[in-house]
Amino acid sequence: MRAICLYLHIHQPVRYREYPIFDVGNISNYYDDNYNGRQSNKRIFEKVTDKSYRPMLKLLEENMSKHKDFKVSFSITGTWLEQAAKWAPDLITTIRRMVSKGQAEILGETYYHSLAFFQDLEEFEDQVELHSTAIEKIFGVRPQVFRNTELAYNDNLAKWAEEKGYIGILAEGWDKILKGKSPNYVYRPTDCENIKLLLKNYRLSDDIAFRFSNRDWKEWPLTVKKYQNWIDMDCLSGNLINLFMDFETFGEHQWKDTGIFEFMDNFIDSWLSEYDNRFVTVSEACNLMEPDGEISMPETVTWADTERDLSAWDSNDMQKSAMKDLYKIRSKILATNDSKLIADWRHLTTSDHPYSMCTKYWNDGDVHAYFSAYASPYESYMYFMNVLRDIEYRLKLK
Repeated sequence: MRAICLYLHIHQPVRYREYPIFDVGNISNYYDDNYNGRQSNKRIFEKVTDKSYRPMLKLLEENMSKHKDFKVSFSITGTWLEQAAKWAPDLITTIRRMVSKGQAEILGETYYHSLAFFQDLEEFEDQVELHSTAIEKIFGVRPQVFRNTELAYNDNLAKWAEEKGYIGILAEGWDKILKGKSPNYVYRPTDCENIKLLLKNYRLSDDIAFRFSNRDWKEWPLTVKKYQNWIDMDCLSGNLINLFMDFETFGEHQWKDTGIFEFMDNFIDSWLSEYDNRFVTVSEACNLMEPDGEISMPETVTWADTERDLSAWDSNDMQKSAMKDLYKIRSKILATNDSKLIADWRHLTTSDHPYSMCTKYWNDGDVHAYFSAYASPYESYMYFMNVLRDIEYRLKLK
């Protein structure tokens, strides 16, 4: 058996608006979509829904109807679910149908798409439970496999996930960690006995996610035949190809006119037309395959930037001070039992916020700028701190 594990990450942050110092102590609608059109969460969500979410979900569901062996895994943040419930509930209905067919699986993660594991373990566990509860309520299942925000992974996280009963966990298949091993196997994390580790094949994933429409790429245009040939060659070093990418690859990062939807539709047909080729969910990969040795990641590895570490979120003084000031008031925020105040505070833990404060240059800097809703990292930091100051002001009034 040769299997592709297609995992798509679905997320939209709740962006804070351009929040001036003059609003602190006066106006607390940080995320009000009627206040500032330029930063409208509703406008952005509806745009991406039309370009990416609806057409790609339609393509996936149609292929599930055509092919019983076509399956997909999703990670879906709580912040995305909140916005979809308000502005595009049909998306949730579609995913629920896929899950009920047994052809889609949903992974566990933090509700607010935070990096709380590296800041406050209790907050991390609270957000994971909030997410699991929401997934069970909406889709009728509890996640069996864990995926941390930004694929941020280390050995300690694997041990935590095993203790919590997860059967699998995802990570980046980075060459520096693999040391000549192939990402196309299931592995056992160091110091773990039962949990399985699935590693992203970043070359084959990034061919679609980042290079597909790049006319300067020497392999452009990417055809189904060429891509399947590459997968056939990769299968010589392991029969599990983990294609992990953002859902918005389809239609948003790679626009419709690049042919990305036709490519994916034809690729699914082509792959499944060959004997013994399958698509599997993440838990199926864990259950079907035994570990081919052990992988250790004592230092944190992510799927971001050239360094593949946490520097995208924690490399300058703005990012460090913002997260330090945010998490130091957690216990006082929770002690208020004010659900609105707690939610406002937790929305600030979303990793997109420190990401938009990153000051890296060259190609990594371009990527950060592309994903940021703000004119500069300094503007993002200023508005973030103003929001946090107002939250602290509300806290003092309790």
